[in-house]
Amino acid sequence: MALYRTEERGQPHSPDYRLFFKNVAGHYISPFHDIPLKVDSEEENGIPTKRARNDEYENVFNMVVEVPRWTNAKMEIATKEPLNPIKQDVKDGKLRYVANIFPHKGYIWNYGALPQTWEDPHRKDKSTDCCGDNDPIDVCEIGSKVLSRGEVVHVKILGVLALIDQGETDWKLIAINVNDPEASKFHDIEDVKKYKPGYLEATLNWFRFYKIPEGKPENQFAFNGEFKNKAFALEVIKSTHECWKALLMDKCDGGAINCTNVQVCDSPFHCSEEEARSLVESKYQITVLCARNQHSVVGHSYTHRKRDRICGFQRWKVRGRRIK
Repeated sequence: MALYRTEERGQPHSPDYRLFFKNVAGHYISPFHDIPLKVDSEEENGIPTKRARNDEYENVFNMVVEVPRWTNAKMEIATKEPLNPIKQDVKDGKLRYVANIFPHKGYIWNYGALPQTWEDPHRKDKSTDCCGDNDPIDVCEIGSKVLSRGEVVHVKILGVLALIDQGETDWKLIAINVNDPEASKFHDIEDVKKYKPGYLEATLNWFRFYKIPEGKPENQFAFNGEFKNKAFALEVIKSTHECWKALLMDKCDGGAINCTNVQVCDSPFHCSEEEARSLVESKYQITVLCARNQHSVVGHSYTHRKRDRICGFQRWKVRGRRIK
């Protein structure tokens, strides 16, 4: 049985669309803060999982899928919103879509993030000499299956690419779903070169050029665009996890990052399951389509907001509306 499920709220393909996460008990959680980084820290039905301890298993992490392969909508964990649902990025009032970089369609991997990681924008990375980009660390999953938005999958880390985006370090992990039919072949970045020739080159070019259609210059890379191996990538993950822990314990400047969580009990941003439910239901309602008079009733708009400070998180109260 899946440990996590999702719930859509708001109109799809609109700025108010959100994809919330729930645990196996049906309680709202944050995919950023409440889903464990390491697979072996999970529990199933309250019982810690028991699996073989070996080097291969120590390399297995949870990945939250934000963007399925071959799609274009720029979906991301909303790091600045309570419980951090997935939403579509908006720029200048318009929903963002990545351009097709010839000869590809949309994203060329299943794209997502590792939970419980954070690239600290105030901490300079020793290897890149740049600070972090203020997000969870990104993952490019290279398996053969097209995954679904909101899936939480177990991945093996194979390597990492260091993108430098406007002077910030934006790590891109290369990983494969452990349940992929070919996963047993892949153990390190050299295996990607061997069994998927051209994929790393395509990945480098995709990240180099994908912003050019927006009128921006080519992206730059640390290490001259060299993909670093698994050992290097694991150290990057370890560092970003430590930064996340400092963030959740309020030991660093998180800025606008919302740290509301349900399962990190010693965090000052912890809230109860009931508070989390009220927080979601006071802001969003599930869209209900009415076939008889061809309109949809949307629970809330953003035209009138009142923010209250409650238990370390921000609650929004908004006015309902009907869209004809």
